[in-house]
Amino acid sequence: MSDDLILASNSFARQNMLRDAGYDFDIIPADIDEEKIINQQSDDDNISDVAMLLAREKSQFVGAQYLDKYIIGSDQVLVLKDKIYSKAKDIHEAKLRLKEFQGQSHVLYSAVSVHKNNQEIYSYCDKATLQMRKLNDNEIENYCAVAGDVLTSCVGCYALESNGIRLFERIEGDYFTILGMPLLPLIGALNKEGFTL
Repeated sequence: MSDDLILASNSFARQNMLRDAGYDFDIIPADIDEEKIINQQSDDDNISDVAMLLAREKSQFVGAQYLDKYIIGSDQVLVLKDKIYSKAKDIHEAKLRLKEFQGQSHVLYSAVSVHKNNQEIYSYCDKATLQMRKLNDNEIENYCAVAGDVLTSCVGCYALESNGIRLFERIEGDYFTILGMPLLPLIGALNKEGFTL
């Protein structure tokens, strides 16, 4: 069934998660305006609903073109003090973002949606809480000097699976949720669809 699975994401973390779990899949990123979708949400919307909507939009967008395939859409939303953050546009913005995050707890909501034949057959959202250490300007500068593309390709300006882990003093939640996709529940759903070992 390896030819039947498509990941609607450019995220290397999500691609690596699925690949390391032993899945063969195609990568067809969804061309959606994430910023617009986030900005259209009202203050009354649950943050988990925003993450879920982004994941659904991705799987629906690609699923409309590949009806007979299983499309995995996944997205992540970061929240600090009721404010939703998008990816930093450049290194300068990433440094400002890290100064905001340092010494604070923020929450990551990761959602996944699976579509086939224009129908959602599975969806799930999970959250994790991360407490960043207190960092001085020098530590932030040093981190940014070695972080590379992570600063603008990850919503929190860090990758937990690399040296970004050194920014934190406490983490509560599933590791894969923090990386950007609730992998274990997704594996269970894919097993039910015949994607077994």
